[in-house]
Amino acid sequence: MKHLISGIQQIGIGVINLQEAEKWYRENLGFDIHIVDDNGTAEKMLRYTGGEPQNRHAIITLNLQGGGALEVWQYKTREPQFAKFEIQAGDIGIYVTKIKSNKIEEVYDVFKEKDIKLLSEIEEDPAGNRHFFFEDPYGNVFQVVNENSIFTGTNALNGGVFGAIIGVDDIEKSVKFYSEILGYDVTEYKKTAVFEDFKGLKRGNHKFDRVLLSHSKPRQGALSKMLGKSQIELIKIHDVKPKKIFENRYWGDPGFIQICFDVRNMKGLKEHCDKFGHSFTIDSNPDIYKSGGNIFDMGDATGHFTYIEDPDGTLIEFVETYKISVIKKLGWNLNLMKRKPEKALPNFMLKTLAWNRVK
Repeated sequence: MKHLISGIQQIGIGVINLQEAEKWYRENLGFDIHIVDDNGTAEKMLRYTGGEPQNRHAIITLNLQGGGALEVWQYKTREPQFAKFEIQAGDIGIYVTKIKSNKIEEVYDVFKEKDIKLLSEIEEDPAGNRHFFFEDPYGNVFQVVNENSIFTGTNALNGGVFGAIIGVDDIEKSVKFYSEILGYDVTEYKKTAVFEDFKGLKRGNHKFDRVLLSHSKPRQGALSKMLGKSQIELIKIHDVKPKKIFENRYWGDPGFIQICFDVRNMKGLKEHCDKFGHSFTIDSNPDIYKSGGNIFDMGDATGHFTYIEDPDGTLIEFVETYKISVIKKLGWNLNLMKRKPEKALPNFMLKTLAWNRVK
Protein backbone atom coordinates (compact mmCIF):
# COMPACT_ATOMS: atom_id res chain seq x y z
CA MET A 1 0.00 0.00 0.00
CA LYS A 2 1.24 3.49 -0.84
CA HIS A 3 1.56 5.84 2.09
CA LEU A 4 -1.10 8.49 2.67
CA ILE A 5 -0.83 12.02 4.05
CA SER A 6 -4.17 13.06 5.54
CA GLY A 7 -3.30 16.69 6.24
CA ILE A 8 -1.60 18.90 8.79
CA GLN A 9 -2.32 17.28 12.13
CA GLN A 10 -0.84 20.08 14.22
CA ILE A 11 1.78 22.78 14.53
CA GLY A 12 3.80 22.69 17.74
CA ILE A 13 4.25 25.82 19.84
CA GLY A 14 6.83 25.92 22.61
CA VAL A 15 5.70 28.10 25.55
CA ILE A 16 6.88 28.99 29.05
CA ASN A 17 3.45 28.78 30.71
CA LEU A 18 1.28 26.06 29.18
CA GLN A 19 -1.91 26.75 31.15
CA GLU A 20 -1.85 30.45 30.30
CA ALA A 21 -1.07 29.86 26.61
CA GLU A 22 -3.65 27.06 26.19
CA LYS A 23 -6.30 29.34 27.70
CA TRP A 24 -5.38 32.18 25.32
CA TYR A 25 -5.59 29.97 22.22
CA ARG A 26 -8.86 28.47 23.48
CA GLU A 27 -10.58 31.76 24.28
CA ASN A 28 -9.32 33.78 21.32
CA LEU A 29 -8.80 31.24 18.51
CA GLY A 30 -11.37 28.55 19.37
CA PHE A 31 -8.88 25.69 20.00
CA ASP A 32 -11.03 24.13 22.71
CA ILE A 33 -11.07 20.36 22.00
CA HIS A 34 -8.30 18.57 23.91
CA ILE A 35 -7.20 15.52 21.93
CA VAL A 36 -4.13 14.85 24.07
CA ASP A 37 -3.13 16.16 27.50
CA ASP A 38 0.05 14.42 28.52
CA ASN A 39 2.72 14.92 31.17
CA GLY A 40 5.70 12.77 30.29
CA THR A 41 9.27 12.48 29.17
CA ALA A 42 10.52 13.15 25.65
CA GLU A 43 12.76 10.09 25.48
CA LYS A 44 12.86 9.70 21.70
CA MET A 45 13.98 13.22 20.79
CA LEU A 46 17.55 13.17 22.12
CA ARG A 47 18.96 14.45 18.83
CA TYR A 48 17.10 17.72 19.43
CA THR A 49 17.12 17.93 23.25
CA GLY A 50 20.81 18.05 24.09
CA GLY A 51 21.24 14.27 24.17
CA GLU A 52 19.16 13.88 27.36
CA PRO A 53 15.51 12.95 27.97
CA GLN A 54 13.46 15.99 28.97
CA ASN A 55 10.26 16.12 30.98
CA ARG A 56 7.49 18.06 29.32
CA HIS A 57 3.76 18.75 29.34
CA ALA A 58 1.97 18.77 25.99
CA ILE A 59 -1.65 19.54 25.06
CA ILE A 60 -2.90 18.93 21.52
CA THR A 61 -5.96 21.10 21.11
CA LEU A 62 -8.32 21.25 18.13
CA ASN A 63 -10.74 23.75 16.60
CA LEU A 64 -13.67 21.68 15.37
CA GLN A 65 -14.38 24.00 12.43
CA GLY A 66 -11.61 22.01 10.79
CA GLY A 67 -7.94 22.37 10.03
CA GLY A 68 -4.94 21.27 12.01
CA ALA A 69 -4.56 21.47 15.78
CA LEU A 70 -2.03 23.24 17.98
CA GLU A 71 0.37 21.25 20.15
CA VAL A 72 1.09 23.55 23.07
CA TRP A 73 4.30 22.34 24.68
CA GLN A 74 6.28 23.26 27.81
CA TYR A 75 9.52 21.97 29.30
CA LYS A 76 9.24 20.89 32.94
CA THR A 77 12.88 20.07 33.77
CA ARG A 78 14.74 22.95 32.11
CA GLU A 79 14.18 26.63 31.58
CA PRO A 80 12.97 27.23 28.01
CA GLN A 81 15.38 29.36 26.00
CA PHE A 82 14.19 32.22 23.81
CA ALA A 83 16.09 33.16 20.65
CA LYS A 84 18.91 35.58 21.43
CA PHE A 85 17.86 37.78 18.52
CA GLU A 86 14.63 39.32 17.26
CA ILE A 87 12.93 36.86 14.92
CA GLN A 88 11.97 38.61 11.67
CA ALA A 89 10.47 37.85 8.27
CA GLY A 90 12.91 35.81 6.22
CA ASP A 91 14.60 34.07 9.13
CA ILE A 92 14.95 30.34 8.53
CA GLY A 93 12.20 28.16 9.93
CA ILE A 94 8.47 28.39 10.67
CA TYR A 95 7.81 32.12 10.90
CA VAL A 96 3.99 32.22 10.65
CA THR A 97 1.15 29.80 11.37
CA LYS A 98 -1.82 30.20 9.03
CA ILE A 99 -5.34 30.03 10.52
CA LYS A 100 -8.42 29.81 8.28
CA SER A 101 -11.68 31.73 8.61
CA ASN A 102 -14.82 32.25 6.52
CA LYS A 103 -15.60 35.37 8.57
CA ILE A 104 -12.37 37.28 8.20
CA GLU A 105 -13.86 40.77 8.66
CA GLU A 106 -15.57 39.71 11.89
CA VAL A 107 -12.37 38.12 13.20
CA TYR A 108 -10.45 41.30 12.43
CA ASP A 109 -13.01 43.51 14.20
CA VAL A 110 -13.16 41.26 17.28
CA PHE A 111 -9.36 41.12 17.53
CA LYS A 112 -9.27 44.91 17.30
CA GLU A 113 -11.85 45.21 20.10
CA LYS A 114 -9.81 42.80 22.25
CA ASP A 115 -6.59 44.77 21.65
CA ILE A 116 -4.91 41.72 20.13
CA LYS A 117 -1.77 42.97 18.39
CA LEU A 118 -2.71 43.39 14.73
CA LEU A 119 0.23 43.63 12.34
CA SER A 120 -1.74 44.56 9.23
CA GLU A 121 -5.15 45.46 7.94
CA ILE A 122 -6.99 42.95 5.74
CA GLU A 123 -4.74 42.76 2.68
CA GLU A 124 -4.47 40.66 -0.49
CA ASP A 125 -1.58 38.31 -1.30
CA PRO A 126 -0.21 38.10 -4.88
CA ALA A 127 -3.08 35.79 -5.89
CA GLY A 128 -5.76 38.04 -4.42
CA ASN A 129 -6.36 35.93 -1.30
CA ARG A 130 -7.52 38.12 1.59
CA HIS A 131 -5.68 37.83 4.90
CA PHE A 132 -4.21 39.69 7.86
CA PHE A 133 -1.39 39.14 10.34
CA PHE A 134 -1.50 39.31 14.14
CA GLU A 135 0.80 38.46 17.02
CA ASP A 136 -0.08 36.43 20.10
CA PRO A 137 1.04 37.58 23.59
CA TYR A 138 4.18 35.44 23.29
CA GLY A 139 5.58 37.00 20.12
CA ASN A 140 4.36 34.32 17.67
CA VAL A 141 3.02 35.60 14.35
CA PHE A 142 -0.21 34.20 12.88
CA GLN A 143 -1.98 34.88 9.60
CA VAL A 144 -5.76 34.65 9.29
CA VAL A 145 -6.57 33.53 5.73
CA ASN A 146 -9.97 33.85 4.06
CA GLU A 147 -11.09 30.26 3.44
CA ASN A 148 -14.66 29.01 3.14
CA SER A 149 -14.19 25.31 3.92
CA ILE A 150 -15.67 24.42 7.31
CA PHE A 151 -15.90 20.96 8.88
CA THR A 152 -18.58 21.82 11.45
CA GLY A 153 -19.94 25.04 12.89
CA THR A 154 -18.76 26.29 16.29
CA ASN A 155 -19.01 29.54 18.23
CA ALA A 156 -15.54 30.56 17.04
CA LEU A 157 -15.12 33.01 14.15
CA ASN A 158 -12.15 31.10 12.75
CA GLY A 159 -11.08 27.52 12.13
CA GLY A 160 -7.86 25.64 12.72
CA VAL A 161 -4.40 25.52 11.22
CA PHE A 162 -4.33 26.05 7.45
CA GLY A 163 -0.59 25.96 6.88
CA ALA A 164 2.55 27.99 7.52
CA ILE A 165 4.95 30.58 6.16
CA ILE A 166 8.47 29.16 6.26
CA GLY A 167 11.71 31.05 5.77
CA VAL A 168 14.12 29.20 3.46
CA ASP A 169 17.57 29.66 1.98
CA ASP A 170 16.96 28.20 -1.49
CA ILE A 171 13.45 28.54 -2.93
CA GLU A 172 13.87 25.95 -5.71
CA LYS A 173 15.33 23.32 -3.40
CA SER A 174 12.56 23.88 -0.86
CA VAL A 175 9.76 23.80 -3.46
CA LYS A 176 11.12 20.44 -4.62
CA PHE A 177 11.13 19.10 -1.05
CA TYR A 178 7.58 20.19 -0.15
CA SER A 179 6.26 18.91 -3.48
CA GLU A 180 8.03 15.54 -3.57
CA ILE A 181 7.78 14.63 0.11
CA LEU A 182 4.55 16.29 1.24
CA GLY A 183 2.48 16.46 -1.94
CA TYR A 184 2.29 20.26 -2.30
CA ASP A 185 2.41 19.99 -6.08
CA VAL A 186 0.51 23.14 -7.11
CA THR A 187 2.22 26.55 -7.30
CA GLU A 188 -0.47 29.15 -6.60
CA TYR A 189 2.02 31.95 -7.20
CA LYS A 190 5.75 32.51 -7.48
CA LYS A 191 6.77 36.16 -7.20
CA THR A 192 9.79 38.30 -6.37
CA ALA A 193 9.04 41.81 -5.12
CA VAL A 194 8.65 44.13 -2.16
CA PHE A 195 5.16 43.04 -1.08
CA GLU A 196 2.62 45.51 0.24
CA ASP A 197 0.89 42.89 2.38
CA PHE A 198 4.17 42.12 4.20
CA LYS A 199 4.77 45.73 5.28
CA GLY A 200 3.45 45.15 8.82
CA LEU A 201 5.90 42.31 9.50
CA LYS A 202 9.29 42.91 11.06
CA ARG A 203 11.65 43.41 8.11
CA GLY A 204 8.68 42.91 5.81
CA ASN A 205 9.63 45.94 3.70
CA HIS A 206 12.50 44.02 2.07
CA LYS A 207 12.46 42.26 -1.27
CA PHE A 208 11.40 38.58 -1.05
CA ASP A 209 11.09 35.52 -3.23
CA ARG A 210 7.65 34.17 -2.35
CA VAL A 211 5.99 30.90 -3.39
CA LEU A 212 2.58 29.65 -2.26
CA LEU A 213 2.06 25.88 -2.58
CA SER A 214 -1.12 23.82 -2.33
CA HIS A 215 -2.07 20.25 -3.29
CA SER A 216 -3.95 19.17 -6.40
CA LYS A 217 -5.57 16.09 -4.88
CA PRO A 218 -7.82 16.01 -1.81
CA ARG A 219 -6.11 14.40 1.16
CA GLN A 220 -7.21 10.89 2.13
CA GLY A 221 -7.34 9.00 5.41
CA ALA A 222 -9.37 8.72 8.60
CA LEU A 223 -8.98 12.35 9.68
CA SER A 224 -8.76 13.92 6.22
CA LYS A 225 -12.23 15.53 6.19
CA MET A 226 -11.59 17.27 9.49
CA LEU A 227 -7.99 18.31 8.78
CA GLY A 228 -8.93 19.52 5.30
CA LYS A 229 -6.77 21.16 2.68
CA SER A 230 -3.73 23.27 3.52
CA GLN A 231 -0.98 25.41 2.04
CA ILE A 232 2.70 26.08 2.57
CA GLU A 233 4.23 29.44 1.75
CA LEU A 234 8.00 29.66 1.26
CA ILE A 235 9.83 32.97 1.53
CA LYS A 236 13.45 33.99 0.94
CA ILE A 237 14.68 37.46 1.84
CA HIS A 238 17.04 39.45 -0.39
CA ASP A 239 20.02 41.59 0.71
CA VAL A 240 19.99 40.24 4.29
CA LYS A 241 21.65 37.19 5.81
CA PRO A 242 18.81 35.49 7.74
CA LYS A 243 19.27 33.62 11.00
CA LYS A 244 17.98 30.17 11.90
CA ILE A 245 15.05 30.60 14.28
CA PHE A 246 16.06 27.58 16.38
CA GLU A 247 19.82 27.95 16.09
CA ASN A 248 21.53 26.85 19.34
CA ARG A 249 18.19 26.03 20.93
CA TYR A 250 16.29 22.81 21.69
CA TRP A 251 13.18 21.39 20.09
CA GLY A 252 10.37 22.60 22.36
CA ASP A 253 11.90 25.97 23.18
CA PRO A 254 9.56 28.98 22.61
CA GLY A 255 8.22 29.42 19.10
CA PHE A 256 6.83 27.24 16.32
CA ILE A 257 8.76 23.99 16.77
CA GLN A 258 7.43 21.68 14.02
CA ILE A 259 4.74 21.00 11.46
CA CYS A 260 3.15 17.58 11.99
CA PHE A 261 1.34 15.59 9.28
CA ASP A 262 -1.13 12.79 9.93
CA VAL A 263 -0.09 9.76 7.85
CA ARG A 264 -0.87 6.12 7.15
CA ASN A 265 1.67 3.41 6.27
CA MET A 266 4.84 4.70 7.91
CA LYS A 267 6.88 1.99 6.22
CA GLY A 268 5.85 3.22 2.78
CA LEU A 269 6.55 6.80 3.82
CA LYS A 270 10.00 5.80 5.09
CA GLU A 271 10.83 4.25 1.72
CA HIS A 272 9.52 7.37 -0.05
CA CYS A 273 11.62 9.73 2.11
CA ASP A 274 14.71 7.54 1.70
CA LYS A 275 14.24 7.58 -2.07
CA PHE A 276 14.37 11.38 -2.16
CA GLY A 277 17.29 11.67 0.27
CA HIS A 278 15.37 12.84 3.35
CA SER A 279 15.62 9.90 5.73
CA PHE A 280 13.99 9.91 9.16
CA THR A 281 16.14 11.62 11.80
CA ILE A 282 13.86 10.43 14.65
CA ASP A 283 11.84 7.22 14.71
CA SER A 284 9.78 6.29 17.78
CA ASN A 285 9.54 2.67 16.67
CA PRO A 286 12.45 1.69 14.39
CA ASP A 287 11.82 -2.03 14.94
CA ILE A 288 8.27 -1.96 13.58
CA TYR A 289 9.40 -2.43 9.98
CA LYS A 290 10.79 -5.88 10.74
CA SER A 291 9.56 -7.16 14.11
CA GLY A 292 6.71 -5.06 15.41
CA GLY A 293 8.40 -2.98 18.13
CA ASN A 294 6.53 -0.91 20.70
CA ILE A 295 3.88 1.71 20.05
CA PHE A 296 4.24 5.26 21.33
CA ASP A 297 1.71 6.13 24.05
CA MET A 298 0.61 9.67 24.92
CA GLY A 299 -2.20 8.56 27.23
CA ASP A 300 -5.21 9.69 25.16
CA ALA A 301 -3.62 8.54 21.89
CA THR A 302 -1.17 5.93 20.68
CA GLY A 303 0.78 5.57 17.49
CA HIS A 304 4.11 5.88 15.70
CA PHE A 305 5.91 9.15 15.08
CA THR A 306 8.93 10.11 13.00
CA TYR A 307 10.77 13.29 12.01
CA ILE A 308 12.62 14.54 8.98
CA GLU A 309 14.22 17.91 8.25
CA ASP A 310 13.52 20.16 5.30
CA PRO A 311 16.58 21.40 3.33
CA ASP A 312 17.22 24.08 5.99
CA GLY A 313 16.69 21.88 9.03
CA THR A 314 13.08 22.89 9.79
CA LEU A 315 11.42 19.98 11.57
CA ILE A 316 8.63 18.01 9.89
CA GLU A 317 6.86 15.40 12.02
CA PHE A 318 4.79 12.45 10.82
CA VAL A 319 2.31 10.66 13.07
CA GLU A 320 0.52 7.43 12.25
CA THR A 321 -2.27 7.40 14.81
CA TYR A 322 -3.37 3.97 16.02
CA LYS A 323 -5.91 4.98 18.66
CA ILE A 324 -7.61 8.20 19.68
CA SER A 325 -9.97 8.89 22.57
CA VAL A 326 -13.22 10.03 20.96
CA ILE A 327 -15.33 10.56 24.08
CA LYS A 328 -13.04 10.55 27.10
CA LYS A 329 -15.87 10.72 29.63
CA LEU A 330 -17.26 7.41 28.37
CA GLY A 331 -13.89 5.80 27.71
CA TRP A 332 -14.73 5.47 24.01
CA ASN A 333 -11.56 4.91 22.01
CA LEU A 334 -11.31 4.50 18.26
CA ASN A 335 -8.83 2.08 16.68
CA LEU A 336 -7.92 3.64 13.33
CA MET A 337 -5.82 0.68 12.21
CA LYS A 338 -8.93 -1.47 11.75
CA ARG A 339 -10.28 0.80 9.04
CA LYS A 340 -9.51 1.05 5.34
CA PRO A 341 -6.52 3.44 5.19
CA GLU A 342 -7.93 5.81 2.58
CA LYS A 343 -11.46 5.97 4.03
CA ALA A 344 -12.40 9.10 6.00
CA LEU A 345 -14.20 8.68 9.30
CA PRO A 346 -17.90 9.59 9.17
CA ASN A 347 -18.60 13.21 10.08
CA PHE A 348 -20.92 12.26 12.94
CA MET A 349 -18.15 10.24 14.57
CA LEU A 350 -15.62 13.06 14.39
CA LYS A 351 -18.16 15.57 15.63
CA THR A 352 -18.46 13.59 18.89
CA LEU A 353 -15.04 15.06 19.71
CA ALA A 354 -17.08 18.06 20.84
CA TRP A 355 -17.73 16.08 24.03
CA ASN A 356 -14.09 16.78 24.91
CA ARG A 357 -14.57 20.56 24.69
CA VAL A 358 -12.89 22.56 27.45
CA LYS A 359 -14.80 25.62 28.62
